[in-house]
Amino acid sequence: MTTIQRIQDLARFPAPHHLAIGVFDGLHLGHQTVWAQAALHARESGGTAILVSFDPHPRAVLSPGNAPPILTHTHHKLRIAARLGIEAVLIVPFDRDFANRPGDSFVADLHRHSPGLAEICVGRDWQFGHNRSGNFTRLEELGRHYGFAATGLDPLVIDGSPVSSTRIRELVGAGDLGAAKRLLGRDYSVLGTVVAGEQLGRKIGFPTANLAVENEQLPPGGVYAVLAALKEGELLPGVANLGRRPTVSSSGESRLEVHLLDHSSADFYGEIMEVWFFQHLRPERKFAGLDALQAQIREDALEARRALGS
Repeated sequence: MTTIQRIQDLARFPAPHHLAIGVFDGLHLGHQTVWAQAALHARESGGTAILVSFDPHPRAVLSPGNAPPILTHTHHKLRIAARLGIEAVLIVPFDRDFANRPGDSFVADLHRHSPGLAEICVGRDWQFGHNRSGNFTRLEELGRHYGFAATGLDPLVIDGSPVSSTRIRELVGAGDLGAAKRLLGRDYSVLGTVVAGEQLGRKIGFPTANLAVENEQLPPGGVYAVLAALKEGELLPGVANLGRRPTVSSSGESRLEVHLLDHSSADFYGEIMEVWFFQHLRPERKFAGLDALQAQIREDALEARRALGS
């Protein structure tokens, strides 16, 4: 997959260009219908389909104090895009200056630097430009002016409601991972960096990788059967604790700790790890001491193996 961060670099891709534009937080099934339309038309024309998204999430710039957790930060989004077979991505840097530009200016830049721009494909409710002044009707007008097709898709409906990042975020936050999976088309995952912890897990025979995630939505606290991957390697079975670790800590700090079932070490400091939440096993609770905690982790590991094996 080729990723660019300058609109000027669109000229590197073979024309005609079919752009699928959106924030695409989560790259859920609704987003994938927008991409699929652009990809289909690119194949028919012999051109290139290009996913166009923004970094950071616009809400982090426009309303930093009120921005909700996201489903996928940019690095995570690019991983998922590669798995979907997306070969070309433009990540547009989003800052205050960009946010204050008229939407017409953004489209004009795309036309200027995309030789043979054939199509811009978006969700029909997509808005763009300063104060969201641009909408699909305006995009159609600009398409007629510049000579490209504007394609707007209605929201995908699953289980009686439109698929949206907000809806998935709420489902994950409520712990309904099965419903979230139906809208995403995959098990929900987070991506983070393995950081050093107190190495308590190693002392009791269950070494853990402590994951520092960005502002991604997490499910409710508890113990989960998970699958994990380092870089883009094989999927590894594991059991994860998401919570405040009341048996061993009084700080109140929430952590995501992953014990890989078939690894005796967790020396992955600095590595990027992706963790898929497969099944909730039990709530987090406080134990009388380390012996009781150790016995419960042993049971959790067995239960995780059963869940993942099924």
